[in-house]
Amino acid sequence: MGPTASGKSALALALAERIGGEVVNADSMQVYRDFRVLTARPTVEEEASAAHHLYGHVDAAERYSTGRWLTDALAAIADIRARNKTPVLVGGTGLYFKALTQGLAEMPSIDPELRTALTERIATMGAPALHAELARLDPQTAARLEPNDAPRIIRALEVIETTGESITSFQANTKPALAANEWRGLLLTPDRDALYAAINARFDKMLEQGALEEVRAFAARKLDPTLPATKAHGAPALSAHLRGEMSLQAATEIGQRDTRRYAKRQFTWIANQMPDWPRISAPGLPERVEMTLDVLSQG
Repeated sequence: MGPTASGKSALALALAERIGGEVVNADSMQVYRDFRVLTARPTVEEEASAAHHLYGHVDAAERYSTGRWLTDALAAIADIRARNKTPVLVGGTGLYFKALTQGLAEMPSIDPELRTALTERIATMGAPALHAELARLDPQTAARLEPNDAPRIIRALEVIETTGESITSFQANTKPALAANEWRGLLLTPDRDALYAAINARFDKMLEQGALEEVRAFAARKLDPTLPATKAHGAPALSAHLRGEMSLQAATEIGQRDTRRYAKRQFTWIANQMPDWPRISAPGLPERVEMTLDVLSQG
């Protein structure tokens, strides 16, 4: 794991080639097929160098959850191991890694009509209004959610309105999905200034490679604006540009800024949630590979 644009995918591919492994995606945006370029998914050529799993396998019209990813990831891991290969999981979504190594609670099934009703309410009233409602019903969960985090607010309201119990209490009853001796974790923690420069440069390159065209095609689908895929970094600003609301330069600067802010949040998550994972700050890929192999040899 590591922050966005830190070179995780390149390291995972190099490692897979070195140890006879296959790459498994652990990034919540790269699961969606609509945004190959905008979410920096591996290229077709990279995917041909080693088997890649769980990339672009979900339509953007779906609400892909951590629970679904965990089920898919465990199936992929079992399949890879059955062929005497090594699974190499890579991504920047902390909740995915946490679910895989610390477990995920069994959540109650939700009435689709309730989800539709909550989605419609959040679209008309705004996420902060429903966050305030959640604070009355489930103050513990509301306290750890941002007022504009629509997907998680909807999920928390679904659970408490269905069961009368806080989603936090369900999440407390977890079991590890993988045993401690089944995996080794590694964090990429590059220099922040260098990372932010890489984020800016990568966004410019994405535009050259067709990110704006991806957003245009996505906007034409007119999907529910609360869907997770609509929050892909850069997509909202580039959509606004396509509607004539801002210049491409302004949209680019917003996309770059939002991505840098996301990287900052990832650094915070790493510091708080993964204090014991070995860290690699070296910028060069060959050195990263050798340091990773050294970590694995100690397992």
